[in-house]
Amino acid sequence: MTTARGPTLTAEGELDVARMRRDRLARLQAEMEAQGVDGLVLSGQGNVHYATGAATLTSEIGRAIHEPVIALVTRDGLPYLCTPYPEGAPPELPADHVLPPLQPEWADGVAEMAGLLADLLAPGAARLAVDDLSAAAYERLPALLPGVELVDAGAVVGPAKVRKTDDELECIRRAQRTNELAMYDVYEALRPGVRQCDLSAIFLRRIFELGAHANVIDPIWQATPPSIAQGPWTVHGDVAFPTSPSDRILRDGDLVLVDSGILYEGYASDFGRTWITGRRRAGARQRDHFLRWCDVIERVLELVRPGTTGLELNRAARKGEPDKPWLDHFYLAHGIGVESAEMPFIGTDLGEDFDEAIVLAPGMVLVLEPVIWEDGQGGFRAEEIVAVTDDGYRLLSRFPYHPFDEGSGPFDDGSGPW
Repeated sequence: MTTARGPTLTAEGELDVARMRRDRLARLQAEMEAQGVDGLVLSGQGNVHYATGAATLTSEIGRAIHEPVIALVTRDGLPYLCTPYPEGAPPELPADHVLPPLQPEWADGVAEMAGLLADLLAPGAARLAVDDLSAAAYERLPALLPGVELVDAGAVVGPAKVRKTDDELECIRRAQRTNELAMYDVYEALRPGVRQCDLSAIFLRRIFELGAHANVIDPIWQATPPSIAQGPWTVHGDVAFPTSPSDRILRDGDLVLVDSGILYEGYASDFGRTWITGRRRAGARQRDHFLRWCDVIERVLELVRPGTTGLELNRAARKGEPDKPWLDHFYLAHGIGVESAEMPFIGTDLGEDFDEAIVLAPGMVLVLEPVIWEDGQGGFRAEEIVAVTDDGYRLLSRFPYHPFDEGSGPFDDGSGPW
């Protein structure tokens, strides 16, 4: 195990987790009131955490389906948590609000859920918003709750989540800083002969030493051929990304696309950089890719402030570029919070009308991830996280761009653009 030579954890801003939970619940209930929704049934792990603050067992998705944690939210009062992990309930949630788990995959479980909802919902309740119910629940709940319409919870949860409080922003900052600090150790180990799984081991050990609460993205150390034709084959015909790590040996000169994400108090980080195995300086064409990427980022950041639309950011990113400067199956930007990728999404295949409907506001967080690709020569990909402020933006990511950014080394925190 190497010891990081990078910077130490910077002074942390104020964080009040209990206040954050109160604020989130108030936002959800305000949206419910505004949209005439009488109750929420949430089973998506991010949504459950947002509504309740509950800690759940972070693992592969099959566990989340087999042992679901479900939040039930009404227009007033504290939420109810149906969970196989009662020890993960927040301290302010009374014991009578922490209930045994439900099993909505089965008819008996759906009947139990319907009985519980009938007791919790106010008389005359007409609209119940759900996020990710089972097929059995969608089929049986309308008959078990006559007169209650099932609607999409995204219309309530999305607007509540899209603008972060100061406490939420601090959680994202801490998650990102922890992720980046661990990457100094990984970068130090990046040399010909190292295996992808070795880098994963270094990263996973280090994030928990630094205080991470969970890892949510299998870290990517993708050795990428300079041409799409060299594979692997994709259905979309674009650069294959991401591909899962293995025991593959990285070789001198490999172009390595890096991606990772961890959780701190339920909030995600998102780290993306391009490295070259062997730590040699980038070639002239590789550096040109990087400088074009910087130009895209600069044009976009010049417009990041309240009132700017997603379409304006989209057009600024494309200006002067022969091709769309991001992977076709990805996007120019996405939000981040209790999910690794959440609203707002900009530059998707939903089109310009969708982008124009996105208007930046204070508290929104964007992960900018343009990609410059020149087939036959490779390219450059990196991610930057910015929070929209009252008059501009605040940068939440800080890791340098070595070996592409000449004049700044990987351990020179505070140099270059910082």
